[in-house]
Amino acid sequence: MNPRRRQALRAMGCLALSLRAPAALAAVNSANIVAVRVWPAPEYTRVTLESDRPLLAQHFLTEAPDRLVIDVEGLSLSPGLRELLGKVRPDDPFIAGVRVGQNRPGVVRLVLDLKQAVAPQIFTLAPAAAYQDRLVFDLYPKVEADPLLALIHEKESAEREAAKSVQDALGELIGRIDKPVAVAKPAAKPVPSLQTPAPPLVLLPEPAASAPISQAKLDRLIVIALDPGHGGEDPGAVGPSGLKEKDVVLAVALQLRDRLNSNPNLRVMMTRDADFFVPLTERVRKARRVQADLFVSIHADAFFTPQARGASVFALSDGAATSSAARWMADRENAADMVGGVNVATKDSNVLKAMLDMSTSAQIKDSLKLGGEVLGQIGQIGRLHKARVEQAGFAVLKAPDVPSILVETAFISNPEEEARLRDPDYQAKLVEALATGIARYFAKNPPLARHRALT
Repeated sequence: MNPRRRQALRAMGCLALSLRAPAALAAVNSANIVAVRVWPAPEYTRVTLESDRPLLAQHFLTEAPDRLVIDVEGLSLSPGLRELLGKVRPDDPFIAGVRVGQNRPGVVRLVLDLKQAVAPQIFTLAPAAAYQDRLVFDLYPKVEADPLLALIHEKESAEREAAKSVQDALGELIGRIDKPVAVAKPAAKPVPSLQTPAPPLVLLPEPAASAPISQAKLDRLIVIALDPGHGGEDPGAVGPSGLKEKDVVLAVALQLRDRLNSNPNLRVMMTRDADFFVPLTERVRKARRVQADLFVSIHADAFFTPQARGASVFALSDGAATSSAARWMADRENAADMVGGVNVATKDSNVLKAMLDMSTSAQIKDSLKLGGEVLGQIGQIGRLHKARVEQAGFAVLKAPDVPSILVETAFISNPEEEARLRDPDYQAKLVEALATGIARYFAKNPPLARHRALT
């Protein structure tokens, strides 16, 4: 071959390689997506990209239509990333759809079509527990709803539905009854029918939907915060057969909510009512926002050995834990934020944490009373791990003005107790024991009036 021609071909090859180099280099250096998860909930939706190395992201919002655009650096399109398209559920309160594309070499663009305006939080998490590096998108509503007003409206709606059901049932019953009517028979007038329709039965007038919430309604309402532990990214403990703590405690809490809500003067606020993660301080903040009269956190933990068994009830300690096991339990539960994933950059997180550290002796005293009543009832349906309420520095119990307990329903790491936790009959007994213990506490310690300026 002509040397000059060979030199020209070599130059063209080098040029082609140089043009392809950025794309090829980006593909080689891009991270691998390990898993994609979407956790929808009415309060917020979380999207998690788990990868084998840290990712960086920049984002911006658009309006009309509402969209969240996220550019993720260090990524190339891959089958794992495209899984995100099928993970969005039709009933997701925030995300209508997702589009994924290679914006430029080494940068993937995600476009989330939104159902409502959001205040997104986008942050990274270092490897923790079974997870590798995570890039998290939390989509919160732009305007946060008032949870106490929501509870009162929920209560009023339930009362209207109950009254309507009674009216319908009695109206149907009375409508089937023949009511003979004795009347005179004037010669010049026709004889009326012996069967006359029953007049409509009105038991209760329906209150106007827009009626203002009065202070009397607030004072009458007893609010209990139920806190199913873990959730979402944080499965909690896992039993020998694979039963997850987050699933069983949610099932128990939902049943307990329905049981307690059957009392017309009581309403339950759930820190979570589905499978999503809630940070520890946020669980406490939710209870304080509704001015809860009680806070009950429900768990089913594990221990080093499968022989550990029995239920326990914990209250906060203002000093050392009452036992090494209690201290170990508190340390384990307090690590939930590392697994579930908390955005430490939120501006008020340090202020909130400082406020929640101001626990009071009065709160601890009332918590021990509540714990004693609940422990006594649980002891009637199964074995207790300790016959007294234990104390330790559980972060989730640190509301300074709300009596708070943490109930370890059983050791899910024990095969026998895991089977009981899975059993619907045992769950029903556990719910009844918890409800009875709460009722006994209120019988001896009536809740104080709730004073709050509604806005």
